Amino acid sequence: MGFGDLNSECGSNCLNSYLVDKSYIEGFVPSQADVAIFSALKSAPSAKFENALRWYNHIKSYESEFSALPGVKKSVEEYGSCLKKAEAAKPAADDDSDDLFGSSDEEVDEEAEKLRQERLEKYAQKKQAKPGVIAKSNIILEVKPWDDETDMKEMERLVREIKVDGLLWGASKLVPVGYGISKLQISCVIEDDKVSVDDLTDKITENEDYVQSVDIAAFNKV
Repeated sequence: MGFGDLNSECGSNCLNSYLVDKSYIEGFVPSQADVAIFSALKSAPSAKFENALRWYNHIKSYESEFSALPGVKKSVEEYGSCLKKAEAAKPAADDDSDDLFGSSDEEVDEEAEKLRQERLEKYAQKKQAKPGVIAKSNIILEVKPWDDETDMKEMERLVREIKVDGLLWGASKLVPVGYGISKLQISCVIEDDKVSVDDLTDKITENEDYVQSVDIAAFNKV
């Protein structure tokens, strides 16, 4: 179904709605899916499409590494869906004009009305049974070494060895800061109820032979 024309008002709105509870087009790390959608956009989304703009700026930071991102790049039409179309397809339980049997002025048959009510009840039960949304955050951490002699590969390995229920490590890159020193920029997704950001940064700084400090470069709800 796709997002339609991503450079139109409708397409931007569709992309914005799709990203309300997502950080990426697919999965929890930047991938070729994000590259495909990013490349289809002629410019950054309008500020009123805040979810789409947040995603656009985040993916733009990986622009120099697009070819190295995981996944297989598909055509733009194979990603996402237009939520407006999906909403239009949902049963309208509260719409008095909805007649599942197409009756107009004729008296609704008793059996047909009974079946209609059963369907509406099942729909309501199914809707109530859906699990609540798990609050998550997408974080980009900047881990700074002591000097230019710090083994950055080993430092990243130690960071990724930190295992916490509700924590998923994502993509990373080294960012030069000057004098031959680079900092490790690494993304992760956490479940807010399970993972404390303060505890996570404390665990990283416990590797004191490698880590000088940890800063939060970006913090977004997903």
